[in-house]
Amino acid sequence: MIEQITIKNFKSFTDVTLKLGPLNIFIGTNASGKSNFFDALRVLQGIGYGFTIHEILDGKPKGATSEVWEGVRGGSARAASAFEDAGQPTLLKVSGKYYDEIYGCYEWYTFMIAFSAQEGRLCEEYLSAGGDIYASLLPNGADVGPVLEVCYYKGARGQPPHLKFERNRPVLTQMARGGNGKWTKAHSEKAQKVAHVLADMQRIDPSPSLLRGYSQAHEISRMGERGENFAALVRKICGDSKAKESYLSWLRELRPHDVDDIGTLSGAVGEPLLMMKEKGREWPAPVLSDGTLRFAAIAAAFFQPDMPGVLTIEEIENGVHASRLRLLVELLRSRAAAGKTQVMVTTHSPVVLAWLKPEEYATTFYCRRDEETGESQIVPLNEIPKFKEIVSKQPISDLFTEGWLEEAL
Repeated sequence: MIEQITIKNFKSFTDVTLKLGPLNIFIGTNASGKSNFFDALRVLQGIGYGFTIHEILDGKPKGATSEVWEGVRGGSARAASAFEDAGQPTLLKVSGKYYDEIYGCYEWYTFMIAFSAQEGRLCEEYLSAGGDIYASLLPNGADVGPVLEVCYYKGARGQPPHLKFERNRPVLTQMARGGNGKWTKAHSEKAQKVAHVLADMQRIDPSPSLLRGYSQAHEISRMGERGENFAALVRKICGDSKAKESYLSWLRELRPHDVDDIGTLSGAVGEPLLMMKEKGREWPAPVLSDGTLRFAAIAAAFFQPDMPGVLTIEEIENGVHASRLRLLVELLRSRAAAGKTQVMVTTHSPVVLAWLKPEEYATTFYCRRDEETGESQIVPLNEIPKFKEIVSKQPISDLFTEGWLEEAL
């Protein structure tokens, strides 16, 4: 879980620090910075995979051992915008905790990376996991050579050794691969843990056209970002009676008529196709509405056997009727509360806000873009001046639709 994140000189952000929780909701007008925040998360995911800086930002074709990586919107040319032109590197810093199976407890970590997006090189990097592990020796990238030197805190007496790493990819994943005795196995394992925390993110943006089709796989434990192999995931969920009943209960709340069952039909070679049964009649995916399919896919994402550490969904209200948005909020809340997956979503819907609880205001963030400078601000609702006083007198949905939140900032 990521408990705090700092973003500097990335796209529309000059300096933003947020404290995150299990459920995090981002609201604001179009082009206010919500998607840019999610792009920063995608950079962290690419770091966890061990891609080079250019691969993270510009994309990576399918390889023998890896899938296609789409990169970040705008690529390296727009990652730092005008801020890097002024000589300021992009900086991302995250802190949180991961579970250590060996000791049976959680361990805190802090990871920081600064890089030149346009040149594709590291400027700074730092890792602490149960104690300092390494820190770069040349702040702000004073040396533009092919290697980055770091001070390695090996935990022994004497001067810490200086180690050299490739400068085009994160030190974190280079250390995670092992170092032939240059650093300890324990530190390599800690680096692996932190890299896994960063990589273990799943973006969900289901496409109805994909959800209506047959899956290429027969059973999977995690579906694709656009809903690829959705029916195969449903087949896997239905193989666990407890998971199926929980999943089915959410679908029954969504549909105006009772859903008798959920399952799959089989194609010519056994490939699965989603099917819902109502009043004894089977309804295959091609005849179901976009809203039903989208909700079914989002709900299925929370019952995946292989749950990600972080799940991100943009514009959660898309295709879902306003009368069913309360159900969607309850789904996000209950699954985030289970503690296995940290949820981060965006919404433009005042109805979603109307169903929030006061204790959720601390991790509901209002995003605003300054018209003069172009910089984005992200502020928790409970830190907006006079918010607590005003929201006690007027519904938060009205404050959002009437523009009060933007005016208050």
